Amino acid sequence: MKQFHAIFEGIGSTVLLLVRSLSFIGTLPRQRARLIEQCFTIGYTTLPIVAILSFFIGSVLALQAGYAMQNVGAKQYIGSLVGLSMARELGPVMVAILLAGRVGSSIAAELASMKVYQEVDALVTMNIPPERMLVLPRLIAVLFMMPVLVMIANLVGWFGGAIVAKYTTFISIDPPAYFAVLRRYTEFKDVLNGLIKAEVFGFGVVLVCCNIGLNTRGGPREIGAAVTQAVVTSLILILVLNYFVTKALL
Repeated sequence: MKQFHAIFEGIGSTVLLLVRSLSFIGTLPRQRARLIEQCFTIGYTTLPIVAILSFFIGSVLALQAGYAMQNVGAKQYIGSLVGLSMARELGPVMVAILLAGRVGSSIAAELASMKVYQEVDALVTMNIPPERMLVLPRLIAVLFMMPVLVMIANLVGWFGGAIVAKYTTFISIDPPAYFAVLRRYTEFKDVLNGLIKAEVFGFGVVLVCCNIGLNTRGGPREIGAAVTQAVVTSLILILVLNYFVTKALL
């Protein structure tokens, strides 16, 4: 029962945090500098690892597809498989998981430290709502940066698949033929569905990590526990949301 109580308490506190944060949306123009800083943290610092992993995921997709399709004479459709897989599923899910590990852990650690060392209480004492200053800019920044990261992940993954398709002996598909099939079977709707997924995943990850960080109690040891809880909860949330969002978009 205690576990169920903790789960429902966490859901309730997350919803309340969201409502309180959105109530300060009118103050966003006065927080431009903070918003730009969060966009840089979420986007620019996550971009290198997103690009590296996307390239190799696209490469592995093309390699595995080429190996499986060479015996059935369908290897010319490798471009469509890589294109649809990256756009609809692997791109947004992979970027969200990287966001949870790279940015979500950082957010949870920072806010948990501020809570443990009473900096959040100092903000409240000075009549500065922590939701306005610490949460809202992060929520808006992730909405700006997730589509950018996912589009870059898709393009890099497609490019990695094209290189493997051309230079792997048992595939040997030229890039023009690869991208022609990719363009034919990958529609704008598929890319849009992936972007919608990414927005939902990113917003959920940042909100959960902010909530866990701001609800940390105890001493310095609890900071590490809060970071672990934030990352694990975010990964579970991504997988659960992935099913429901995918079903809604089909």
